[in-house]
Amino acid sequence: MLRFLVWAISAALRPRALLVAENVCLRQQLGVLQRRHRQPRLRNGDRQFWICASRWFADWRNSLLIVRPETVLRWHRRGWRAYWSWRSNRGRRRGRRPISQELQALIRRMTAENRLWGQKRIQAELARLGFRVSARTVAKYMSRRHNRGPSPGWREFLKRHESNIWACDFFCVRTIWFQTLYVFFVVRHVNREILHVAVTPCPTAEWTAQQIIECCAWDRWPPRFLIHDRDSRYGATFDRRVRHLGIEQVRTPLRAPRANAISERWVKSVRAECLDHLFIFNEAGLRRVMASYVSYFNHWRPHRSLRQRTPCDSTVLRSRAPNGKIIAANILGGLHHVYWRAA
Repeated sequence: MLRFLVWAISAALRPRALLVAENVCLRQQLGVLQRRHRQPRLRNGDRQFWICASRWFADWRNSLLIVRPETVLRWHRRGWRAYWSWRSNRGRRRGRRPISQELQALIRRMTAENRLWGQKRIQAELARLGFRVSARTVAKYMSRRHNRGPSPGWREFLKRHESNIWACDFFCVRTIWFQTLYVFFVVRHVNREILHVAVTPCPTAEWTAQQIIECCAWDRWPPRFLIHDRDSRYGATFDRRVRHLGIEQVRTPLRAPRANAISERWVKSVRAECLDHLFIFNEAGLRRVMASYVSYFNHWRPHRSLRQRTPCDSTVLRSRAPNGKIIAANILGGLHHVYWRAA
């Protein structure tokens, strides 16, 4: 009763215009709720009504029941944004105004008649004739001299130049005394042959460059391309010596092991087939293990990518006798075996 009395007194003291505005707001919401929908759906007219009410009726928040006041303010900001976007784009064409057909034909003519001229040279010549145009616009309308397709991808590059490509990389090996040793290797792309393997506890740019020089022996020509990652071990000394050998370096992108997939695949093989099953005590022991596995890998291990042939396709220890006795020899203490027929 007291609450109703306070409301009646405040309503009597209010101006008549405020009472009318509050009544209109409540009736508008009642009309929305009486629509034939399970949930009230607001139309654009309803939103515009409350946007206007928020501008001209000071007590509109107390009369609003179906949505929150923050929603009405968001409608208001969205409406102003749409209005000014419309004002900004009205009567204007987007982008730079196109040049005349006469000027386009003149640019193509200059390009055809002067094959050594670039976009800057043509721009300067047009400026002498009284045409103000940017160099990028000139380049847009220059006729294409070579209608070539897109450049070949990385796979096509490897396929075309695989006979002249080497790849190198590092991987780490932990000894049983928790010492970290680094293995550097070089692999030939065309037949997956491991050309060189070296072990060190502290690789530097000078040491890595020396390994590349040792890999290019007197009976082995340097490749045209050398693929490696962006490791800091390939420093200025490495770059200088490789350049003197006539080798062009191809650095793989950051965090892209697939770009050097053949090297990564060999690291997986040497770990899964050798290092994961042996205890490495020191640097000398790792050198012996790597030498044995590289010899087995190059001369005996078949590869599916080579149609089950070995990288070196060795036939020295194999006999063609059909009825000879099969002999087996163990590799790495019996971890692997090789087989051939006795003569």
